[in-house]
Order: sequence, then C-alpha cells, then structure tokens
Amino acid sequence: MPIKASEFIQNSDGSVYHLNLLPENLANTVIVVGDPDRVERITRHFDKIEFKTRKREFHTQTGYYKGKRISVISTGIGPDNIDIVINELDALVNIDFKTREIKKEITSLDIIRIGTSGSIQEEIPVDSFLISESAIGFDGLLHFYDSEHIQDLEFAEAFIRHLDWFPKKATPYVIGGSEKLIKCMEGTGIYKGITGTNIGFYGPQGRVLRLALEDDRMNDKLASFTFNNKKITNLEMETSAIYGLSKLLGHHALSMNAVIANRAAGTFSSDPKKAVDDLIKYTLEQLVK
Repeated sequence: MPIKASEFIQNSDGSVYHLNLLPENLANTVIVVGDPDRVERITRHFDKIEFKTRKREFHTQTGYYKGKRISVISTGIGPDNIDIVINELDALVNIDFKTREIKKEITSLDIIRIGTSGSIQEEIPVDSFLISESAIGFDGLLHFYDSEHIQDLEFAEAFIRHLDWFPKKATPYVIGGSEKLIKCMEGTGIYKGITGTNIGFYGPQGRVLRLALEDDRMNDKLASFTFNNKKITNLEMETSAIYGLSKLLGHHALSMNAVIANRAAGTFSSDPKKAVDDLIKYTLEQLVK
C-alpha cells in the first residue's frame, strides 16, 4: 500500500522533502556533519564531485575519494534534525519514489558522523580522536519509536540510579555503535568510549552563564559513573539519535569525535579547525583501506 503524501513528503521534482535528494544522488556510504560549511572541508579532498544541493541547513555533496563513492550531508545541530536526516536517508534507499511503497529488499547504509565533542574525563586530552562505542541519549527522541528491543535497558537503569535522575527529564536510553565500522575506524592512539548526547549546549551540558541548573553536580556524576568497567567519556548533541534510528532501520552507524574541549580540566583546543581537519583526513583514509 502506498505511503500517504502527508507522511512521505516529496518536492515538485520528486525529491525527498527536507534533503532535496533523489535516490540516484545518494551513495551507500554517508558522512554526516553538523556544520554545513564542513561539507566542503571534506569534499575538497575528493577526486571528483558529481552532485551538489543545498536546502536550509541540509547541504549535500556526492563524489569520489580514491575511487570510493561517498555522500557528505550536513544535519545541523541536535537530535531533532537527526530525526529528519536519518529517516529521509532511509527513504532514499528503501522506499520506491514512484509507487511510494516500501521496497521488498532493504538496503543498509554506512553512516559516519564526523563531529566535535567535549571530554568529561581528564585523561582524554583536547585534539584527540574518540570513537563512540555506544551512546547514551538524554534527548528522549528514541522513545517516540518502538525501540526498547534495541536499547541497553540495564545500563540505562544503572545510570538513572547513579545520577538520581530528575524524573521530569526525558528517560535516558543506551544504543551501541556498529561493530563493523568500529573495526574500520579503530587505530593507534584513537580513544574509545561512551558518548553522552545532550538536548542542548548550555544547561543540558552543565554550562552556567546566567541560568541556574537543576543539578549543578551533573557533570561530576556523569564522570564518576561506570557500568561494566566502562565510563561516559564525552558529550555532544547527535550520536545517540544517529545510533538509535540507524539500528532500528538496519543501517550501520558510527560517531567519530574530535575532542576540542576537556570539561574536567577546563581546557579548549588552541586550533579546533585543525583538529577537525585531521579527523576528516583520518576518517577518509580508514574508509578506503
């Protein structure tokens, strides 16, 4: 049965509504970045660019790096934008745009986030790279989907107890990254950890300018939490949503983090642009090995 026009929205040219893409515009390997300007910082390394489009904060370029076809897409900041991007990426490969029906054979994408992050463990220094082995989401997005079967409920329950989690906040959820992509990206000097995904940049990450926090010890409690000898290592704003939606839809996802702040030490990178550019080059090379 065709999906209703109000649910699967297409533009006048047939492209998917927000991303402005047709199925042929998308590679099976997708790099996602928050900042639209970061797209060209990646594709400048490409041998060839075959397609470009831009709509709102969603900037896409598809081309080739050392013979490998890759799409690079900016998501903007936050899990609400990730909800749009991952669902529309899946639609591009798993919905027939003419009949508006789900395809019988499902395609799995490789989705790699390249982004910035702040460490909450003093031993993880600025300008280092970190692979998110799993992510804990404070955003609540995944609870709008039938998703408990992919969540690590025991981890989440231990976390809620440790932090004495305020019940009016969204219930945390825990999702693992792709083992296949972890093996692809791991290397000497690359940290691995559990990434906390926040719903905001200031209060939700324990920053105080003029507003008091509900829990002014939250970051200390985050840093001291352990589960099965693993710690929460860093904070950012997209990873758990990428992992959750990708796993539900059958895609492989991994988050690569350039650590540009160390919250425990109170330090910030002297050259965050270089840290991100170095992570871009590392990630591209790992993809073509």
